[in-house]
Amino acid sequence: MKIATWNINGVRARIENVKAWLAEAQPDVACLQEIKSANEAFPADAFDGTGYNLTIHGQKGFNGVALLSKRPPEDVLIGLPGDDSDEQARYVEAAFAGDSGIVRVASIYLPNGNPVDSGKFPYKLAWMDRLIAHARARLADEEPLALTGDYNVIPEPADAKHPENWVDDALFRRESRAKFRELLALGFTDALRCCHPEPGVYSFWDYQGGAWQKNNGIRIDHILLSAQAADRLTGAGVDKAVRAWEKPSDHVPVWATLQ
Repeated sequence: MKIATWNINGVRARIENVKAWLAEAQPDVACLQEIKSANEAFPADAFDGTGYNLTIHGQKGFNGVALLSKRPPEDVLIGLPGDDSDEQARYVEAAFAGDSGIVRVASIYLPNGNPVDSGKFPYKLAWMDRLIAHARARLADEEPLALTGDYNVIPEPADAKHPENWVDDALFRRESRAKFRELLALGFTDALRCCHPEPGVYSFWDYQGGAWQKNNGIRIDHILLSAQAADRLTGAGVDKAVRAWEKPSDHVPVWATLQ
């Protein structure tokens, strides 16, 4: 099973790129973030004939996550548990049958948290606490689980070309990184870092300042695998070339394969 995650930065702006990438990469489950579309406005008909089932948790103009899968989703969960007042569309989860059994996959768009002196940073940390609590509960099921998405967290200095430029940013603040480590400590494996421990592996390049041309990137898109999923990990990578396509997202797809 090939699982991929990609913050597409708007489904209508990127729909042709998404379709081209699906045809080329052929993920079994594609987790999309920042679709920026309400459910009823999502251009589902554009995916007719692609062979993908759509599971959408949208929001008009902001946020929004989706699962595109070759096999029908089962046991779908819309929204991250823990706060019934949270109306932001940032989490969708489902189980998928594979040749080696069921794998549960989540598409996550974790809050950015900037500026850190606003209410956005406490919301980010509280959201991460909810994610940790939900992940802990899911791990009790002892089934393969992949928590994938745009985490808006730079885990380590090696995950940025210029980490010194991010010291005061919510993506690299010690509080955000500590929460990410707390999540990992539950027993998750960072699939991409496991397969590529070398520096210079990025998933995001800003549109400004020639970041792409200078390879001034950061790694904030992650696939975290439970022990049962990590035991089946056979490879992981970044589809970096997508960033050079016409009208690109500032993120690129990150993928992992499970046997």
